[in-house]
Amino acid sequence: MELINSRIAWEGKWRVRVDTFRLAGGGHYERGAIEHPGAVVLAPLLATEDGSPALLMLRQFRSALNQTILELPAGTRDPDEAWLACAQRELREETGYRAAEMISLGEVWAAPGLSNERMALFLAVGLTADPLPMDIDEEIAVEVWQLDELVAMAIDGRLDDAKSVAAVLRAAHHLAAQPGVG
Repeated sequence: MELINSRIAWEGKWRVRVDTFRLAGGGHYERGAIEHPGAVVLAPLLATEDGSPALLMLRQFRSALNQTILELPAGTRDPDEAWLACAQRELREETGYRAAEMISLGEVWAAPGLSNERMALFLAVGLTADPLPMDIDEEIAVEVWQLDELVAMAIDGRLDDAKSVAAVLRAAHHLAAQPGVG
């Protein structure tokens, strides 16, 4: 397979690229791809009275689905924006909190069959109130969820947002290996 042409079909915060390939037999086909600057996913850890870990979750309307879903705070990185700067900005915009520390939980591909979007996952600890205005298209309600319930939901399918599933499971694994974090 040989790439013979690429064109940008749409451009905004990310771009839709259409590639034309030549097949080994001489035929051609087109494939679309989303070029994305990357995003952050945040697992904001709350200190609870009984000492059990809890995370801030969002109920957010997603226009592509035409429904409101439960998910962790997340957001698109501006071109050339540092990952940690993006993580703090998104945390403040979506939850109203700032983290004293962002602990990396690694990175994942969002949807490698259609996009080059890379998502950096962070455990946000030491939360203090420090809000920023939300983006104009965001309808968000912040909720507190026990981590053990979120892990159960990630495993049994009640939490079906892939980025949230990955970050919840990685946060739980990190906290189990590092007691006393947060």
